[in-house]
Amino acid sequence: MPEHVWSDPDVRDALATWDFGQASRLIRLRGSLRQGDMAQLTGLSQAFLSMLEAGSRRLTNIDKIVEFLTGLDVPAELAPLPLPRSTVDAPEPPRDQFAGDTDPTLPWTTARMVAALETAVGGSAMDRRRFLTASGIAFTAFVNAWDTAEAEPLLRAAAGSRLSDELLDGLQRTTDSLRTMDASDGSGTLTSLGNRHLQFLKHLMDETSYDEATGRRLAAIIADTATQTGWFVFDSGDRDRPLGYLYAALRAAKAAQDVRLGAGALSYLAIHAYSTGAPHRAVTAAQRARGRIKKLGTPALEAMLLTRQARGHAKLGERQASLTALGKAAELCAQGRSEHDPDWLYWINEGEIHGQAGSCYLDLGDPHSAIASFAKAREALNPSDHRTRGLFLSRAAIAHFEQGDLEAGSATAHEALDLADQLQSARLSDHIDVMLRQLQPVIHSPYAQDVLERAAGMTGTGSRI
Repeated sequence: MPEHVWSDPDVRDALATWDFGQASRLIRLRGSLRQGDMAQLTGLSQAFLSMLEAGSRRLTNIDKIVEFLTGLDVPAELAPLPLPRSTVDAPEPPRDQFAGDTDPTLPWTTARMVAALETAVGGSAMDRRRFLTASGIAFTAFVNAWDTAEAEPLLRAAAGSRLSDELLDGLQRTTDSLRTMDASDGSGTLTSLGNRHLQFLKHLMDETSYDEATGRRLAAIIADTATQTGWFVFDSGDRDRPLGYLYAALRAAKAAQDVRLGAGALSYLAIHAYSTGAPHRAVTAAQRARGRIKKLGTPALEAMLLTRQARGHAKLGERQASLTALGKAAELCAQGRSEHDPDWLYWINEGEIHGQAGSCYLDLGDPHSAIASFAKAREALNPSDHRTRGLFLSRAAIAHFEQGDLEAGSATAHEALDLADQLQSARLSDHIDVMLRQLQPVIHSPYAQDVLERAAGMTGTGSRI
């Protein structure tokens, strides 16, 4: 648990008065944990913790109190009763949820950055499973560690060839090219290309010599490439493996001492979170990233993070919080890019803000507002960003269907299918599937039949009806 949790006066008061419901709630909120994480740490059921925090149950059994306090590793001076603490050297607790040097609670050294990269790119299936066993705890640990850990100086005096700026320029251009290919054509086979690029970058980190400035630049390229490759994996339909890449990207961003790259990795962690049923983590990641870049003068980067936060709030049904974040994002986007905004964030524009607003409205059960936002998005989006356009079109079609406008929805659905037929994106295909399922209640309508027959005739879509 982060140290600031135990210094919080409200936490200390709750523990001192044996108010374990209040203590549980405060520790969870201050430590950015969910109730499921608390259940794993304390051995108490999530249902019991929920009732405990609501005040409908009390924690009175002495054995359970001990489990609660020791599971959270409450400092001895704050525990309201003597806890069993060994006076001899005890073996270190098992780290089953992490794979060796990739454990986020260990110091963030260059060697462990490379180990995390190896686990993501070339680690065994067993390593990846161990690494992701408790993804909620891992997520919180990585976000906290990225925010608070100290980076060691990057200085290598190896016998290998000296790393040149010209080579680094070319390597960054490769990463940029992969990013552009993804936006226009979908992830397709980009995962394998990203993996090979990362393996070469890792080889340079291990085998070449460089001073600190050059080493930090190499680490920055690794962070950028690991983030992009994690996204390629996610867009190809894999929901587990992207985390390994994004955690490695956080380590590399820390080694590069580039807060903006760390915020970028957290933004993709937020997308992964709200897309896989954990929107509270999306809010946590976006807020933590915003806190770190707030004073950098990067309006485009903060606007992007606000859209991720808004999506998390919308998934949680928190309408006002979502709309407030979207409003701030629009204001920042209107300021334009600053010289401090990262080059890799070229795609953030008014169209992206409107499209994310439409997605939030759709999640909030407001199809009318969603349709209006998606209409604005299609006018302002980057013309070459085909996948994003396809995603927004599929969601706009869903909004039309939810309003009962089959004609407009079907016309929009055909536009989405036009793009889906050109792109290699499992994520877009998933959105198309959701869109087509909206037609099941009106499957005998001529409009629905036309869309469903079109989808059935597309390569690999025969199972969609």
